[in-house]
Order: sequence, then structure tokens, then C-alpha cells
Amino acid sequence: MKKKLTYLESVHRDGKIWGFSLLALILAFPLVLSIIFNAVPEWKAFSRAVIAVLPMYWAVGIIETFTYIPMLGAGGAYLSFVTGNISNLKLPCALDAMQKANVKANSEEGEIISTISIAVSSIVTTLIVALGVILMMVTNLGAVLESEVLQPAFDQLLPALFGGLAVVFVSQNIKLAIAPMLLMLSLFIFTPLTSGEVGIMAPVGVIFTLIIARILYKKGKI
Repeated sequence: MKKKLTYLESVHRDGKIWGFSLLALILAFPLVLSIIFNAVPEWKAFSRAVIAVLPMYWAVGIIETFTYIPMLGAGGAYLSFVTGNISNLKLPCALDAMQKANVKANSEEGEIISTISIAVSSIVTTLIVALGVILMMVTNLGAVLESEVLQPAFDQLLPALFGGLAVVFVSQNIKLAIAPMLLMLSLFIFTPLTSGEVGIMAPVGVIFTLIIARILYKKGKI
């Protein structure tokens, strides 16, 4: 008789299947293009480029794995890594949903809420992108969105998103929030960061926050 999988066992099974399927599709795209256009990369230049950028991506990938999984749960993490745009979209959606439902990511309820919120976020994003593409094909929407009048508003989208989240989560424990905020502000103000280096700042901030939380907990401050 076949053993019935638990919820988490089924999540890990399906997550691995979709994760490896996505990997195969990502690798298949350049391979198919190379075959169709008979365009083989210059392997020497390709190797130099890979050696230059791969260590950073390996480091970010490992850090993000240990950072995001405790915050999103197993199902939410698998789905986020497949659909992408975690820090800007999936993580805020999942945290806000779990906050409103008053559940933790390491509970079964939190797992379900996190996964549903990320799935809905992915579906909504896909629909909006598809609608935007259609409108740009049949109307002059592209020129409107790229106009100088609207540009200041688009520049404030991410600050508005994370500002709203900060009000909620910082207010829960101001003592714990002060040190990470000072660290991040100092890094971004006084250290010139490239786009690749900015991506690693979220995991660095999480690790620093965990260390501060441990110190404050040992001292009885939180």
C-alpha cells in the first residue's frame, strides 16, 4: 500500500519537480537558440565571464536560501524561487498576509497562508504584465508610462512599498530595528554599491539583525 504523503512532504516533492523543471527550461532556451541560429559561444570569453560573475551569484543564492526559507516557509520559498522577484514583491506579500492572519511561517497555517499569498501575487503579476503588453500593442501606453510627468511617481513605488512595511514591522520592536536601519543607511549613503552588490544587502541585513536580536535577547532587552 502506497504511503500517503504529509503536506510538507508533498510540498518538497512538488517543489523539487517544478524547481528542476524551471532549471531545464532556463538552460534549454540558450541551447535552442544556439541550435536554431548556429551560434556557438566563444568558450574562452564565456569561461572568463562565468568565472567573474558566478561566485557572487553562488554567494547570493546560498545566503538567500537560508534567509528567505524561515520567513516564507517551504511552500512559499519553492514558489518564490520559481517565480522570482522575491524581495520586491513575494516577500512583502507573504509577510503582510501572515501578519494579518496572525500566523508564523514555521507553522502549518503559516505555510499555507504564505504559499497562497505568493501564488495569488504571481497570478496577479502575470495578468497585469499580460494586460500591459496587450495595451502597449494596441494603444500608445508605452509612451505614456515613459513620459517625464509620470517618472517621479514610478521612482517612489519601491520606497512607498517598503516604507509601508517598515511602519508595521519596525513599530513591533523598535529596539531591534534601530541597529539594522543604521547599518543599511550607512552602507547605502557612504558606500557606492553596484546593482549586483545591492542584491546581497537584504540577506546581509537579515543576518545582522539575527545577531543583534541574539545579543539583545541575552541581555534581556527584548
